[in-house]
Amino acid sequence: MSVKLPYETIRNIRDLGGEITGDGRKIRSGRLIRSGQMPELSEADRKSLSDSVSVVVDFRTDMERELKPEEELPGIEYHHISIVGSFTAGISREGKSDKELLGALLMKPAEAKAYMCKMYQSIALSDYAYSQYASFFRILLEDHEKAVLWHCTAGKDRAGAAAAMIEEILGIPRQVIVEEYLRSNQYLVGEDRMVTELVNKETGMENPVAAESIRYLLGAEQEYIETFFGTVDERFGSFEAFVHEGLRLTEAEVETLKKLYLTD
Repeated sequence: MSVKLPYETIRNIRDLGGEITGDGRKIRSGRLIRSGQMPELSEADRKSLSDSVSVVVDFRTDMERELKPEEELPGIEYHHISIVGSFTAGISREGKSDKELLGALLMKPAEAKAYMCKMYQSIALSDYAYSQYASFFRILLEDHEKAVLWHCTAGKDRAGAAAAMIEEILGIPRQVIVEEYLRSNQYLVGEDRMVTELVNKETGMENPVAAESIRYLLGAEQEYIETFFGTVDERFGSFEAFVHEGLRLTEAEVETLKKLYLTD
């Protein structure tokens, strides 16, 4: 199981270290970290990042980065690798468009869930996303002294898909990957609760249908990550084929990743 890290100003931040592969090995601690965005760091968090992270990879769009720019700390290498080429409501977090999406689907939970599944499907079918994730894996193939940290805005969708790919390549059982993906709901509970409370305040009543829609739009659901894997399998025939043809990793490079990030 991944470890929630004790940062003060970074949401949904976890070390994948300790997750156990199907053959009994473990992901090394302090090497692979996923998180949400980091626009306002406390002094303690700056020190923790400087002490433990070699590379930060930002999956957000240009607009997201303009809305909430991040401080770049000395001694850390920064990369911007946007996974979606432009705004994608429900995946990126760009204020006005997300509000419009909430307005359109607020009373339609089934449609909200289907919309998010479609977003995951679109990422799994995107040649642009493949090339961007492939660039991310080029960074992982380097032997860094400290951790590689990757993030999007909430640390749930684009960062979650990246974590799922890494875990699958390293041999973490699929059931564990799904469980780890769903743990975002524990760490982002305040986000959907805040939106639900605003809706309740505006309508003057508690609305369970709206709350369900908000949960689907802002949360992590098993169907989302299963849609991603299922779409990859359908397009490439298997996840292994996706690794070679989509992410452009050779078998030797897959073995290098295992040597870098697994321990007996």
